[in-house]
Amino acid sequence: MASDESYLEYVLDLLSEVEQVSSRKMMGEYLLYTGGILFGGIYDNRFMLKDTPSARALLEQPVLESPYPGAKDMVVVDTDDPEQIAATIAAMLPELPKPKSRAKKR
Repeated sequence: MASDESYLEYVLDLLSEVEQVSSRKMMGEYLLYTGGILFGGIYDNRFMLKDTPSARALLEQPVLESPYPGAKDMVVVDTDDPEQIAATIAAMLPELPKPKSRAKKR
């Protein structure tokens, strides 16, 4: 089941405290980035963050679920507190891989 654009808008409102947030639609779901770094996504209308030690530590009783069959587990965000979400994402960023530079087309 694809995620609704209205749910994306809700999540983007929750992310109002996070700088440079962008989303990218992919196969009916949405990937979430800040400063070009992938930190989470929306899958079947579930807001999920990449599984990092900071995400597990800062979100109360974190629940891990797979966003789709065969994928690594992610942390389900079960809060509507923008400040807590922003603090969690800020703590996660050093633990996430930096974006790879793309080769220039000739």
